[in-house]
Amino acid sequence: MATVVVMPQLGNSVESCLIVSWLVAVGDAVAENAIVCEVETDKASMEVPSTAAGTVLALLWDEGDDVPVKEPLLVVGAAGEDPKAALAEIGWSGAGDDGSARSTEEPAAVDDEPSAPAADDAPRTAATGASSPRARALAQANSLDIASVSEGSGPGGRVIERDVRAALSNSTAAAARAGAHGSDAAGTGIGGRITTGDLAAPTEPAAEATPATAAASGREYPGPSTATPLKGVRKVIAERMMHSLASSAQLTYTTTARAAGLLALRAKLKGSPEELGLNGVTIGDLVGFAAIKTAAKHTNHNAHLADGTLTTFENVHLGMAVDTPRGLLVPTVRNANQMSLREFSATSKELAFAAIDGRIDPDLLAGATFTVSNLGGFGIESFTPLLNVPQVAILGVDAIFPRAVIHDDGTVGAEQRIGFSLTADHRVIDGADAARFLQDLVKYVENIDITVLG
Repeated sequence: MATVVVMPQLGNSVESCLIVSWLVAVGDAVAENAIVCEVETDKASMEVPSTAAGTVLALLWDEGDDVPVKEPLLVVGAAGEDPKAALAEIGWSGAGDDGSARSTEEPAAVDDEPSAPAADDAPRTAATGASSPRARALAQANSLDIASVSEGSGPGGRVIERDVRAALSNSTAAAARAGAHGSDAAGTGIGGRITTGDLAAPTEPAAEATPATAAASGREYPGPSTATPLKGVRKVIAERMMHSLASSAQLTYTTTARAAGLLALRAKLKGSPEELGLNGVTIGDLVGFAAIKTAAKHTNHNAHLADGTLTTFENVHLGMAVDTPRGLLVPTVRNANQMSLREFSATSKELAFAAIDGRIDPDLLAGATFTVSNLGGFGIESFTPLLNVPQVAILGVDAIFPRAVIHDDGTVGAEQRIGFSLTADHRVIDGADAARFLQDLVKYVENIDITVLG
């Protein structure tokens, strides 16, 4: 009998996954554990394996659909087998009004071609709550009333992310049209507002363009280009960064610290006995350890701000920005303030490698209370890190670089210094608070040999 493959639970905190792309089609033969599709959560992009071997009999969702975990995803069985029996056995016939599976005695027919679940419901609007979590988040980040999206393109008319993007695009076009017609331009909506119908209305013919001087070289303009739609983790990153800026009051403060102690301790640890497990400790580990100590002291920086409530944490769960082949991921070192330097160094490296290899547990990509982003290895001397909301602070670690210094005796010399860029949410962290955080961080860094003993 055919087997129904369901959307796996990719982490305890994951409720649904968006299908980025199907890697199989109806009629394809698949082996057990073969990858059938790529999906994304609000944190990462992953691959879904088949739990059975056989021929793909039906794909139950389209690319772009937001599928609840443990819901039927596709049907695999013997070539030519009818998938309806397997679906009937589990009582599944498509997506319900809330986007979840609904049970009926008569399962919907499944075509031989890839299709979304049968949409036998009447068209629904966002006002009924038939919208995906990603659609609602995008609408909220752009101050769009999701109820204004009259009909979605998801299963059964569910409003999904691409419908919100289309609505936002129409709003932008309407604003552009209004600007082109001048401030007195009126639409057909209430109070003369520009509506989407007005966008299709013919406009006055544009004035005849003045002939432009031909390029002397005759080179093609604009020349070769490549258009690549955002998808997967890159798409998630884009949305999260826009949401971060739109939902918080971010301000960045910069300072530097003498790096001689860091460099000396790093050299000493590198040459330490291997059995101590400290010769792999990096400058980044030392700075991260100092940042943990600072965040534990300044709990207003080790906090979340959500729905008007500030939650401060006693333990520091450190987020680490990691550059991966799929884009930026932020694994969390849980209870980092309770770790020794050796344990912190080993744990952070293990998480970073797991993120780079694409095998990290999605639950470890959430829950951070304070984040560190280190671009010092790229030679960056200063940058503005963006908050990982609902966190209220993030520390950017800059490069170590030589700077001129005037000694107490009046002579001029040079010293190695490391830069820091602290971005804080000004709604809850004042400038003086941020300055005090950086003062303590500088103290811990410049005395790092003592800091690691604590």
